[in-house]
This record gives sequence, C-alpha cells and structure tokens, in this order.
Amino acid sequence: MNIILDCDLMKYPNSGLYHYCLNLGQTVHSQLKQGESLAFYGWDNVKEGFGRGYKVIKERKGLFRNYRPFLKNCDIWHAPFQSGRVVPEPSHYPGMKILLTIHDLNVLHEGKPISEQQKSITHTQSLIDRSHALVCISEFCRQDVLQHCKVGNKPVFVIHNGTHKVGSPDLSKNSYRPSRPFLFGMGYINRKKNYHVLVPLLKNEEIEMVLAGRLDEPDYVDQILQNAKSLGVGDRLHLPGPVSEEEKSWYLKNCLAFVHPSLAEGFGAPVVEAMQFGRPLFLSNLTSLPEIAGETAFYFENFEDAYLQEVFKKGMDNFRLNGLSEKIKQKGSEYDWKIKGKQYLELYRELSLI
Repeated sequence: MNIILDCDLMKYPNSGLYHYCLNLGQTVHSQLKQGESLAFYGWDNVKEGFGRGYKVIKERKGLFRNYRPFLKNCDIWHAPFQSGRVVPEPSHYPGMKILLTIHDLNVLHEGKPISEQQKSITHTQSLIDRSHALVCISEFCRQDVLQHCKVGNKPVFVIHNGTHKVGSPDLSKNSYRPSRPFLFGMGYINRKKNYHVLVPLLKNEEIEMVLAGRLDEPDYVDQILQNAKSLGVGDRLHLPGPVSEEEKSWYLKNCLAFVHPSLAEGFGAPVVEAMQFGRPLFLSNLTSLPEIAGETAFYFENFEDAYLQEVFKKGMDNFRLNGLSEKIKQKGSEYDWKIKGKQYLELYRELSLI
C-alpha cells in the first residue's frame, strides 16, 4: 500500500494545518508495516519540517501539471483540507482512492455574505465529488457536511485531531512578561475568534490579558484596542502577535485561565493544547467546542458583559474548590496523535482494499 499525503499547506508555518500534516505524517509513518509506504507531496518546507528519514516528493511549479509519474503506484491520495485541492484526476488513476479531510464549514457560522458562503461550499463540494471517502475532525463538522453538502453513498468518518505538543516553557528577553495574574488566548486575531467580548473582564483591576496570534484583521484589532482604551483598561490588554512555541507554552502554563470565545471551530486545536496544562478553560458554547472540551470547560452562552463576569467568577471558584486541573489534563490526553494516526492508518488500509 502506497500512500501520499498532500502537504501543500505546510507552506504556512506555525499554522494549525502545518502541525496537522506534520503530526499526522510522523505518527502514521511510525506505525507502517512492511510493504506499506507513506510519502509527502509539497514545497521545500515539507522536507524541512519532516527532516531526514521521510520520503518527500517536491512540488515544482508547472513541472507536474500534465505528467505525475509518482502517482502511477499510488493507492491512497490524502487531501487534508476542504478549501485546498485534490491533485490527481480520479479518472486518470482508476485504482487510486482519494480521501478528503474536512476541518470545518465555518464560513456558514461566521456571518459571511451569502455569496462568500456559496463560493466556499461550491469549492468544498467539488473536492467531495472527486473523493471516495471523507473524514471530518468532529461530529459537529460531520453533521454540517451531511446537511450542507451532497455526499451520496460516500462514507463519512469522524477522527478527532491529536494534541500538538508544545515546547518547553520559556520567555526570551524580548517576550512580554505579565506583571499580574493574566488571562491567555491564542489564535488569529479576527472577528471569528470574537476576542473583543472579553475586554470587559479587565474591569477587574487585578488581572490582565494576553491574546497571542497573527493580527489577522487590522480594523478588528483597532476595534479591540479602542474598546479597551474607552474602558480604561488599555494598559492591561496585550496583543504580542505570533509567539514562539516556548513562549506559548509559558503563557499556557502560567495563565490564570485560558479563554476562547470563538464563534466557529471545526475542532478547536488551541483548546486541546491548553488542556495539557490543566488551567481553567472559558469557551463559547458554539459549534464544536462543547464536543471537544466536554464537562472540563466553562461556557459562555451569550456575550453580555454582566453574564461573562458571572460565568468567569463562578468558573474560577468551581475550579479552585473542586481541583479540576487533573480532570482537564485527562480529557486532553484523549487527543493523542498516536491514537488518531492509528485510526487514519486503519482507514487507509480499508480504502486500499475496496
């Protein structure tokens, strides 16, 4: 059985999809049996990411447009993202099976214009049409796909993502080091992540907040900063932009609580990363987040100021009184790439026999 994982999206380092491809690839590779092979297709950074000992098929602009000899003996082509691509034309390789992983249909839940929603779903549908089987990374995502896409008789599996292991906690001399107990959130700073609703929590003068991640929408970033300034808490809101793995680990380990009020998640990778450290979790109750965090998190059912304050206070009291840290870590251990990689490998084997 010869498998090729399309790692085109590893060209965006430090993204969730980069780590998805890397962790999945490394884990499956370590579990292959004799007679099974796994190769990775993509740009230079794929080879850099995996390092020595892995087979990488380097993509070159235009070179493989009409002739792809590496597909001749390919049994499984794994396309890892619903907004990406499927390289092989199925009719040209009748023995090949194409597996598509769908991470989310978040465009339906973000308040985007109808035209943008339709464009996105049309593209996803085109990939579904070319695939033999689908994997969704949460049951919520699966239900979205069944409701909004046409899958016909194609099987639709659910395999949760594994946990991205973050580095050893450390701050450099240039890192921001909070001077008070702090709330920590991470992810692209954009409207979908909904971070602006958290600013009123800083009315509690004893805490500050650090939101790490790419400043994705400048006008939204300005909105958050202006809101904080108008409330007189601007000096306690910090947006450092992207941080290193070591910095992220330090913030997760030392924060008062992890916050993630996102409007739409297909899985919620930052939440699962945070679980490794056993700090209290405050999340929105939207899309996949309750499925992933279960009873280990405290949920915002709306984003009104007084209500958020109440949920936060009660949640912190509950966390302290009931010693929830170990329960959170235990829940996080369910998202182990060794387990998830084995599930993917079993699915590859099943597809190769059809």
